[in-house]
Amino acid sequence: MQIVFYGADKEVTGSCHCLEACGKKILIDCGLYQGESEAENRNFPFYPSQIDAVVVTHAHIDHSGRLPLLVKEGFQGKIHATGATCDLLSIMLRDSAHIQTVDAMNSNRKNRRAGEQPKEPLYTVEDAEETLKQLSSCVYGETVELFDGIRFRMTDAGHLLGSASVEIWVEENGETKKIVFSGDIGNVNQPIIRDPQYLTEADYVVMESTYGNREHEPAANYIPKLAEVFDKTFAAGGNVVIPSFAVGRTQELLYYIREMKEQHLVKSLPDFPVYVDSPLAAEATKIYSGDLTGYADDATVEVIRRGFRPLEFSNLHTCASTQESQALNEDPDPKVIISSSGMCEAGRIRHHLKHNLWRPECSVVFVGFQAEGTLGRMLIDGVKQVKLFGEQVAVQAQIHNFKALSGHADRTGLLKWIDSFEQKPKRVFVVHGEQFTAEDFAEELKRRGFNPYVPNFKAAVDLTADRIVSEGVAPEARRPMRGAGKTSSAFSRLIAAGQRLLRVIQHNEGGANKDIARFADQIISLCDKWDR
Repeated sequence: MQIVFYGADKEVTGSCHCLEACGKKILIDCGLYQGESEAENRNFPFYPSQIDAVVVTHAHIDHSGRLPLLVKEGFQGKIHATGATCDLLSIMLRDSAHIQTVDAMNSNRKNRRAGEQPKEPLYTVEDAEETLKQLSSCVYGETVELFDGIRFRMTDAGHLLGSASVEIWVEENGETKKIVFSGDIGNVNQPIIRDPQYLTEADYVVMESTYGNREHEPAANYIPKLAEVFDKTFAAGGNVVIPSFAVGRTQELLYYIREMKEQHLVKSLPDFPVYVDSPLAAEATKIYSGDLTGYADDATVEVIRRGFRPLEFSNLHTCASTQESQALNEDPDPKVIISSSGMCEAGRIRHHLKHNLWRPECSVVFVGFQAEGTLGRMLIDGVKQVKLFGEQVAVQAQIHNFKALSGHADRTGLLKWIDSFEQKPKRVFVVHGEQFTAEDFAEELKRRGFNPYVPNFKAAVDLTADRIVSEGVAPEARRPMRGAGKTSSAFSRLIAAGQRLLRVIQHNEGGANKDIARFADQIISLCDKWDR
């Protein structure tokens, strides 16, 4: 009985863990890496045909996005998820497949001109359709027999509609072990969905740590602060561009904007237009506007009971076609544009950034986590210029990072979740966090009397003996392989220095403003010298 870690190990995206027991191999999640090379996504570190079943914690692409590739390469088993997750996967995997196909077509046009070989998309819409046939839905609290000796149950994780923490019981060689996979643990007081539910017992816990070293801003101040950004931007004649995850975050935003308009918080343009420029977001909003029995929180249930639709308000528009999307950037009137992807790695948002980033009267508002290496992370970190569609674009718009509207629990929320276990598990595997974040969170768990372990990629643990079988591949050894195979030892040292700098920055949070400003100036000066 063992667990092998195949993704989101000392990093945030690409969640994938494999439980091997009773002669079976079960994947918990099969996510797409974001902000990494295509080779990282294309190559599985196992044989898909040897996987017997998949359990999906929720529909976000970094937890589900490689399912069609898994099926394409030979996986024939069932994919288990809650009913709401299955509904969302039906639109998200098709959308992801469409993006893969379009990206391959665009690359192949360039490859032909360069005399290079064409490449295939990671997977096609047909692969996604085949994947959907293998979905098997369940409900919260239902015990599902996977195989002889293996059963699981899902509990609301409060992260996304249908998201779940997964309890798995394994009976092997006369012993029973319970392993809990947290999935992504939700933030509290999010609109529409319920707060995360807490579990009380496990032998082993695999736990996310996305925000394991920081706290969110008070959620109570969120709507007025967002309204203030809208007000100032509209008064200056600019647009508010919001890169948003099409599923979950966009629907929460619409809920908040409805409240903002009801409370008349934006004075310069009270009935401001809002454009949801994402076909995927529009489809997801239909699901969020449907039957939410068993998923919605009490406040949303009450809104629906009173006859209101929680995601509808005046001057709300959706852009279905490319032409409608392009027209937004030709329209001079101030507006809110909500578009995906949330980390600015693909999709229509990159066009809107090209047309608005250089305008100082505009604002770009981030409302979700931005993984290392993504365009969104670069903008939050203060880059002065970005390259979009072959063109250098100056960053002169106001950049705002609203951490309060996060779908992830912050440090306090994560600690509340793990502290709910009445007896401490034998070991807590800390995953789904950037390296310094996961390690910091593990140190906090150790101080609280837990036995944490931050696994590397391909680390393997014998759960019967509670023994590390393989330490796997450390990030400093793995990251050079993500480039073109020419990374020097000096460059590896530079990467390590950059990671240390990030840790130092985190440790200075809460310091004197004067000292932090001087530190920032030194970093900016260094970047200006070497940004060549």
